[in-house]
This record gives sequence, C-alpha cells and structure tokens, in this order.
Amino acid sequence: MLSVTTLIPPVKEAPTITTQPKSHTAFSLDDVSLACEATGKPTPSFRWVKDGKQFGEVLLESGSLTAGPDDELKSYQGSYRCYVANELGTAVSDLVHLITEPIPTLAREKKQERRPFEEGESTVLYCNPPRSSVAPKIHWMDKQLTHIPLSERVTISLDGNLYFANLIVNDSREDFTCNAHYTTASVILPKEPIAIAVTASNSVVKSRRPQLLQPAGTQSSSYLVLRGQTLTLECIPEGLPTPEVQWEWMGSPVSPGHVRKLQYGRWLQIESVLETDDGDYVCIATNNQGSIRHLYTVTVEAAPYWTKWPEDQLYAPGETVRLQCQADGIPTPNVTWSINGVPITETDVDPRRRLTPGTLTLINVQYSDTAVYQCMATNKHGNILVNTHIHVVELPPQILTADGLVYSASAGKTVLLECRTFGSPLPKVDWEIVDAGPAHANAKMSQMTDGRLQISNVSKEDSNMYRCSVTHSNRSISAELKVFNRTKIVDPPQDLHVVRGNDAVLQCKYTVDHKLKDPTVQWKKDGHKITTSPDDKYAEYLDGSLKVTNVQMKDTGTYSCEISTKLDSDSAAGSITVQDKPASPHLLELSEKMDRSVTLSWTPGADNNSPVSEYVLEMKEEQDQAGSSRWEKFKTVPHDIKHLEVHLEPYSTYHFRVSAVNAIGHSEPSPPSDSYSTPAAKPEMNPENVRTVSTDPNSMVITWKELERQHFNGPGFKYKIYWRQSSDRDLHWKESSVSNPPFIVNDTGTFIPFEIKIQAANDLGGGPEPVAKIGYSGEDVPLEAPSQVSVTELNKTAVMVRWSPVSTESVRGLLLGYKIHLRRKGPRTHSRRGRAIRSPAADKNRVIEVSGHQLEEVVSDLQFYSNYTLTVAPYNSRGEGPHSKAYHFSTPEGAPGPISSLTFESPSETEVTLHWEAPHNPNGEITGYLLQHLEIVPGSSSPRLVETIDVPAVTEYTVKNLDPQSHYLFYLRARNTAGDGEPVIRQGATLLDGEPPSVINMTAGETSVNLSWVPGDRHRNFAFRFRYIQKSNGGPWEESEQVNSTQAFYQLQGLDPGVWYLLQIWPGNTSLAFKTNGPELQELPSSFATQGWFIGLISAMILLMLVLLILCYIKKSKGGKYSVKDKEEGQVDAGARTMKDDAFGEYSDNEKCSVSQPSVCESKRSSSDSLADYGDSVDIQFNEDGSFIGQYSGRRDPHTHGGHDSSGATSPNMPPPSISFPTSVTGILGPN
Repeated sequence: MLSVTTLIPPVKEAPTITTQPKSHTAFSLDDVSLACEATGKPTPSFRWVKDGKQFGEVLLESGSLTAGPDDELKSYQGSYRCYVANELGTAVSDLVHLITEPIPTLAREKKQERRPFEEGESTVLYCNPPRSSVAPKIHWMDKQLTHIPLSERVTISLDGNLYFANLIVNDSREDFTCNAHYTTASVILPKEPIAIAVTASNSVVKSRRPQLLQPAGTQSSSYLVLRGQTLTLECIPEGLPTPEVQWEWMGSPVSPGHVRKLQYGRWLQIESVLETDDGDYVCIATNNQGSIRHLYTVTVEAAPYWTKWPEDQLYAPGETVRLQCQADGIPTPNVTWSINGVPITETDVDPRRRLTPGTLTLINVQYSDTAVYQCMATNKHGNILVNTHIHVVELPPQILTADGLVYSASAGKTVLLECRTFGSPLPKVDWEIVDAGPAHANAKMSQMTDGRLQISNVSKEDSNMYRCSVTHSNRSISAELKVFNRTKIVDPPQDLHVVRGNDAVLQCKYTVDHKLKDPTVQWKKDGHKITTSPDDKYAEYLDGSLKVTNVQMKDTGTYSCEISTKLDSDSAAGSITVQDKPASPHLLELSEKMDRSVTLSWTPGADNNSPVSEYVLEMKEEQDQAGSSRWEKFKTVPHDIKHLEVHLEPYSTYHFRVSAVNAIGHSEPSPPSDSYSTPAAKPEMNPENVRTVSTDPNSMVITWKELERQHFNGPGFKYKIYWRQSSDRDLHWKESSVSNPPFIVNDTGTFIPFEIKIQAANDLGGGPEPVAKIGYSGEDVPLEAPSQVSVTELNKTAVMVRWSPVSTESVRGLLLGYKIHLRRKGPRTHSRRGRAIRSPAADKNRVIEVSGHQLEEVVSDLQFYSNYTLTVAPYNSRGEGPHSKAYHFSTPEGAPGPISSLTFESPSETEVTLHWEAPHNPNGEITGYLLQHLEIVPGSSSPRLVETIDVPAVTEYTVKNLDPQSHYLFYLRARNTAGDGEPVIRQGATLLDGEPPSVINMTAGETSVNLSWVPGDRHRNFAFRFRYIQKSNGGPWEESEQVNSTQAFYQLQGLDPGVWYLLQIWPGNTSLAFKTNGPELQELPSSFATQGWFIGLISAMILLMLVLLILCYIKKSKGGKYSVKDKEEGQVDAGARTMKDDAFGEYSDNEKCSVSQPSVCESKRSSSDSLADYGDSVDIQFNEDGSFIGQYSGRRDPHTHGGHDSSGATSPNMPPPSISFPTSVTGILGPN
C-alpha cells in the first residue's frame, strides 16, 4: 500500500445518500422501518415525502423512519421518498413502497373425510394457504413432521398443491398436511390433515396416456417477466406409467446455464432473465401410451436501468457543464431532470440551460449553479433516479499524488501511473518519459481524463522514470516503473475423471521472475480455499501440484490454483469428476397384475457421474412355502427403459429387484419388491427327450428329461407313463405314475419295440397330449459270426477286409457295427546268413470298429514284411458276438529304416573308422549298406562328392586316404531287396597327432604354482611331465607325475617360498622360470645341532625308548587285572561302555590290533593307505563311446622326492579337471 499525503483545502460537500430505503411488507408497527442515511458538509437534514406529500418532521443526524407506538399500522402504507439537504443542494432517494397487512391466520376448517381411490388413479391435494403480498413456502408433511417423499410421480406445484400422477396402495395415509411458512411474518400455518385410501384394483389396471394437471385446460399459456427476475414454468402431468417430461426452447432442447430443471423436471426455472430468453417454450410429457405438449409464450420486458449517468464534479465559474444521462428498458423509459428535488420544468426559465434527450447543458456556470441535479428514468414498470453534485468553485491547482512513487508490474499487464490533481477549474497535466520525451509519443501510452497515465502491455523496455507536470504551473512529480517477468502457469490442471477411492493429482507447474521471491500457491475447490487437513486429504507438492487422496463423491468439483507473488498472480482451473457405480434404483413398483404377468416400474438412482448403460432385473421365485430360492438374473434392458412387463409362471411367488450398470460397475440391488403370487394351473408342457435306456434283456427302462420346478404349475406334480407293444394287436395302453425318472417295465422279452409316452400332471389335471415315441426292451449279445472273410492287398501297408453280414434275428438288438481284431505275429523269415533280423516286438492287438451295416473296411499302417491274423465280430450295446474264423496274411518287404547308431574313430590322420548298428526296422532282409562321404569345400554352398562305397552286411568300415585338413559329410543307408533306406548323416574329420603344450601360463603361490595351457584343436592326447629345479642350489631335476595335454591345468606343489625355479616340459625343449611368493628362506648358521653325528645319536635314543614302551605295553596286556574271558567281553562292549577317568586307557584304538592278529592290522593299514593315497586323486576320464583316455595321478613317481605329490583334482585351489580330448572323433562329429 502506498501512503499518499493529500493536501486539499477544507471544502464543503453536497449531501450523498449512503443507505437507500427498501420496499417491503410490514405485518406490525415493529416492521415499519425505512432507512435513509447520508453524508455531507455541513451535516444534512432529512425529510420524507409520502404519496407526494410531506410526511412527518424534518430529521437531523439520521433520516431513518420508524412508526410511533400508538400509530395505526394501516396509516403507513404508501410510496415514500427521502430528501437530504444542506446549503450545497438536496439529494433524493429512490421511490419505495411500504405495504401493511395483518399477520396471516387460518380460518376454521372442517375435518376432511377420507377420500377413496383405486390404484392407478390420479388426484390433487389442495393447500389453499391464506393470501398475502408475500408468498409463503409450502411444505407437505405427515404428523411426524417428516416431508412427504417427492418424485416424478408425486409433485408440488407453484400454488402449493400436491399432485399424484398415479396412485399406489402405499399412498394410503391419514396425515397429508400442508404447512404454509410466511418467513417475513415468522409464522407457520398447518392446514387440516387430508386422508386418502388407495385400494388395489380388482380389475386390470389399464395404462393411460398423459394429461396435464398443471397448466390445465389449454394447450398454451403466456407469461410476462421483467429483466433480472426469476421465471418458473411448471408442467405437471398425470398418466400410467408415470410420464417423463422434456423441455424445449424454440424447437431445441433447453441448454444448461442459467436454466435449471427442478422438481424432477416438472419445473423449468430461469434465473436473472435476459431479453434473449424471450420466446416459446414447450413441455412434452410422454409414456408408453402417448404424449401431450404445452406451449409457453414468454415475453421479456424491462424496468428502466442505467446505461450512462453523470458523475460529481468541480467546475470553475464560466465553464460549460454537460450532464449526460441515458437509460434503457422495455418499453423505452422517459428521462426527466430535477434540481435539488424540484422538477426542472417547475423552475424559472434560464437561457443558460439547454435540454436535449438525455443531456442537460449549463453554459457559463456561476456560483449559484452549485446544486444536486437529479436524473430520473420512468416507464410502466417503475422508475430509477441518480443524484449528481455540481460544485462551482475557484481553487488553485495542486497535485495530490506523492512524489517519487515506485510502480512494479509484470510483463503484459496494464499499468496506471497516478497523478491526481485538485483545483477549480480542473488542472490539466502532461506526462513525459525522463530523458526520452513526451509519453503520448509511445503508442502503448495514453493519458486518461483524470490525469493518470495508462501504459498497456508493459515490457522490460518500459522500465523507466516518468514525470507528471501541471500545465501552466511549476508543479510536477516523478514516478519510477519496474517491469518483471510475468508469473505464468505452464502446466495447468486438467479435467480428471477418477473412480471413487482412487487418488487424483492435479498439476499446476509455474514459472516466476527470479527477483520475486516466495510465491504462494493457493488451491480452491468451487471457490473455497483448500487447507491441509489432519487426515491428509490434500497434499501439495513443491511444483504446485495438488494430490487428493481417496476421492469420494463430495470431492467432485472445480479446482483452481492461483500462483501469487507480491506483484501479480496467475490462475488456472481444472476439475475432478468422481465416478462410481450407480446408486441403487428405488421405488420399485408392481402394476398391471395379471395371472401370468406383471409390470415392473422403477425410479433410477444417481448415476454418480458415469451414465447408466443398462438395468439388470433379477427375480426370486418360490414354488412352495418350504422351498428355498435364490436371486437369478432374467433380463437386461437399456438405460432408457424404466418399466417392463414380465411373464410369470403359475403357482409361484415372485420377488423382484433391479440394479443399474455403468462403466464403473454394478449398483447395489434395489430393495426387493412386494411379493406377488400367481394361481395354480395345469402343466403346459410335457418332458422332452423321452427314450429307453434298457440294459437287461427282459426289461425296458424308460427315462426322460425332467421338467424344471417352475413348470410344475401346481401341487401334486407327477409324470404319467403310458406304454404298449407296437408289434401287438392289442391297442390298450398300460399306464403308471411316478415322481421322477426312470421307470422300469419288466417281463418284456428281448429287444421288443414299444410305443411310449410321458405326460406331466398335477392336482388340477394333465398337460398337453404327449406324442408317442418308439422304444425297445433290453438287448443281448449277438449269436452269429460273420462269414466269407477276405483280404485284398491295396499297397504294401494297407489291405481291404470284406465279410458277409449276420442275420437280423441273430443280432438280438440294434446292430452297432462290426469289430476287426488284427494281430501282428512277427516278421516273415530270417536272413540268409542265419542271423535273426532285429524287429520290434509283435504288435498289440488292434481293434478297428466299423459302424452300422458296412461290410468292408480299409486296414492301413501295417508293418512291412510281417505276418498278420484277423477276425471279425458283430456287436451291439450289450457287447460283441462270436468271432469269425481267423484269416492269415502277410505283407511284402519295404525299404529299411535308418540305422540305429553311427560312431567314429580316427586311428590316424588320414583314416576314419565308422561303427554302426543295423536298423530297428529292417522291413525285410538286409543285404548290405551304401556309404557315401563328401568333402566340405570352404566357401561353397554344396559339398563335393568324394566316393560312394557299397558295403556288405557288416557293422563297421574304415575310410582311408582322407585329407587331414578337411571336414567330411558321411551318408550311411541300409539296403534290402526293396531298395535303399533313409540315410544317417554325420559330419566329422580325422584327429591330428598330439604334442606337448608350447605356451604355459603360470600363477605362483608360496608353495605351489598353477600351470595352464590351451589344448590343441583336433589333437590326440599326449603324455608329458614337468621338470623343475631351484636356480640357486642346483642339484638333481625333480619331475611331476605324467600329465595329459588335454588336462589344460596342473598344480605343482611342495615348493619353497620366495625361491626362483627353472621349469622344463619333457619331452620338449620349452624352458621357463618363475619365483614363488613369500620371504626367502635364510640358511641357519652351522652348529653341533646340525651335525650328522648328533642327529644320529638323538634318533637312536628315541628308537630305544619306543622299543621299551612297546615291551611294557605287551607285558601289561598279558598280565592285566581281568581274566581272558573278561577281556574278550570287554573288547566286545568297549564301544557301548561308559568310560571313567580312572579306567581310561585299559584299551585304546591302537591296542585293538593285538600281536596275535597281525594280519588283521596289516589289512587295515593297507586299506587305509590305499584310500588315503589314491581314493581322492584318481582322475579317470572316458570318451563319449566309453573308451579310457585318462590318467591315474595321485602317487608320486618312486624316483621323485616326497612332498611334491600333485593332486590336481583334489586341491581346493584347483579347478575341476578339464575334459580330455577323446581318442575318437565322436566329439567333433556330433552325437549319434
């Protein structure tokens, strides 16, 4: 806020009315109060004029008018104006009207008798409240003061009456009470209760087309409404089903805005009517019986309202005053002028005054022209008045705005630089940009009539110093303008649709000028500020975004964010529409109740911002009082259907309910309807699928598909069974009754035809006459075998089998067909060389079913070169009959299958030996094999044929003279007299001679070194050794055990730390050097302890002591303190006996081997040594074909020193042994 010191000399002020009186109705003297307050210097006086005459005395300080305690209320009714005056003039208030009337009361009413109605009729309950200038609010309530539920069917009209479009039984009550609430009089008047009784109609309730209850009588009506008022049109129809109401304006559906639908669409309300709302409105009431229309012609007129009015102003003597006063209205208002409340037509004529339409001009004004001038506009709808103060005075010019003000604005805004002046005549000012010239030279800058400088769409370039100067004086002020970057929302909130229970995030990202610190973010919902709440409903992020958690229906609304700085702000709005599954439909009603149908009607619930797509109707049906039932869906209808006729079954009790469906989900079902029961009736259908399922040869089993319970139609339901032999001349039906299938007829004979029929019946009678079906008694197995069985070869694996039919009598039932039993007995013969031909085991029996009366069948998928046996047998539902005589036949040879396996060996660099096994399916006698090998030429897409060899019937062959540098494809086929079989194809190459590795990678530790190398590709395994010696000490070379070239890794152990070694590969000429890790070993100085004689002496002494200890132990064992028997028992139980400290040592593990059992101890030591020395170090590798190619490493060579044993496979620092290169080429050629 800028603090401006105003230096205005004390001046007089004409009266200005600050509180205008208001028109109202007074019900008592306390209600008589007309306000009239004003300001002015000197203090003005007040007087009232009622109906054009002076009323009361002149009032000082306050002009408010109140009634005296002894006055008559009626004497205050009339039209009033307040006149406020001081020496500068008289101001006049608006014209107001005060209406007086007594407080409304009810006349004594007779108690109304109960009014009877039939269900479906329409009616009106009249209210007729006492008349008053103030319309009361009407409330229809019951004796518990609970509002009567309103709906499309039950509506209150503008006159307060209660309309029923159609009545239902539940409308019956004795306490329909109309309560008239006069708010101004603070009184509620309850009318006498009205009682109605609605009875269910014994006749069929008929639907009827809509008729209008309000407006009544005519098809059109006219309305006159004033601009700014509220207009309510009502359209209350009656009909069955309840009609729906639609509104149109000028031929199109009414659009939302200031037009609202109230009272379930029965009212159309237009708030703040405009001239554009003039026109024709149409109400259309529709149900399934028809529709009715009503036309409302709305005419909009207007009381006077100002479009331009004069303002208070100071003038100097001699100036010209021009007062403009313009008003509009329908019809056009008349404008008149008054001076100090006196019409100008009633004052003396002054040639300096000129009147033109809407303008009063005063030429060469004088001090005597100082006054309050009134402009009044009048038409038939009222009048309006405005006061304008003209003060003629002469004062020197002054600038009221402080000097040196700083204005701040954001780019793009419009800025007003103040330069308020005071003086008479009114001073004129000029603006200039300091050091840049006049401001009016800039197109964005303009000077206002009050002296302010307006700068539009400011930018950084407009930041400058400005000066305002009074013309023809030395008075001036300066002002500074600073322009900042505009605060801007760059990512405004969007319109979100959110499912209830989810979270919603509204974006509001913004940018501000870096010089404007601490911007504030304020979110609002529907115009109300959002504050943080304890339940964390709202959370604001640093970027301005707002998170609304767990949104509910109440969170639906418009959300706006405002980014504010001390200089400017920016705002944007979005919305959250919370969607949910619909609310349950309600007011589910049953009408048009008939024996076999009923009409359901319901009222939709709220769609919760997701349109309803359909309604799901459910039914709960009870066939008897004790029977349980459940809700079942029976119909889905579109969203625009609100009633439906439902077909019902007899002898059932029904309940109904409805649920709504939208995109979010299903609503909860509506409350169940009242139960509705239908009377019993005869069954209307008979069971279906009547048939016989007989299994016993001397009986007939009749069965059928049972009827659903809802088709029983009455009590005592049963099935009547009728049967008779169709081959018998007796036409008499036998009958019986059962409650459920099956029904068995005994002593019928085998496969006898019967006529059968089933009829549904209950206590009221039988259903429709059933249609007879043919059924048969039970079957038995056939008695006769087919004859003349023959087999004709179609190809090598398929034959045609034919036979003669069996007689009809022998089938003893319905012939289902024939079964061919086929069995393969094995291959036809053996090979000429006396070796059995390998073939699969004999086939299991194959059974081929031939349906019906077919007498031939193709049997395929036979094995080549095989012997077969087949028989044919008839069958019916009881089983197979006897088989025909066995028929034997054989199949010819076929080309053999592929060989069973193919492996390779490479005895040299130019040879490959192939090993294979005969085919699993030789399909004849193998006569030999065809071997082909082709050289694979690099860069060529097809191999080159090298040689084709016809191999006799052997299972191995060596191919010689191969190129060691080439790869080959080998094709091997088996042959018999029928041709060549499928080839087995393998790729391979010969193996090259092995050699020791030439490149060794070494990784040294303190007492070992890891040696690794890459085995040669396609090389045979090669055995070698590592030789090593310390560089400094010399001495003999030490050797490792034998190493295979395919190992790829070896660990040399038992080395000294910090020592250089020489390493050689033997055989070979590769020499290497390495040094172990750790400190070097220092040689101890020479002393007697290192002399050989001393070491020998000590060794002899230790040996002697050991011999003495052994002798003592043997002696102790022979003596002991136990008998021999006890010692033997002790040896047996030593492991199970608890040892005490004082008895420990009687026997030990070493003592268990006595001198008398040296062989046992020897055996144990030998076994232990064997396992310890070799068990974990055996490294045996096999080829893919099982050949041994490994090494046996773990024991040192007897010629090498102890402690350097290699155990590559068992050392924890070594990787697992590598797979050795096989001596055969199977690994290269791939799997068999």
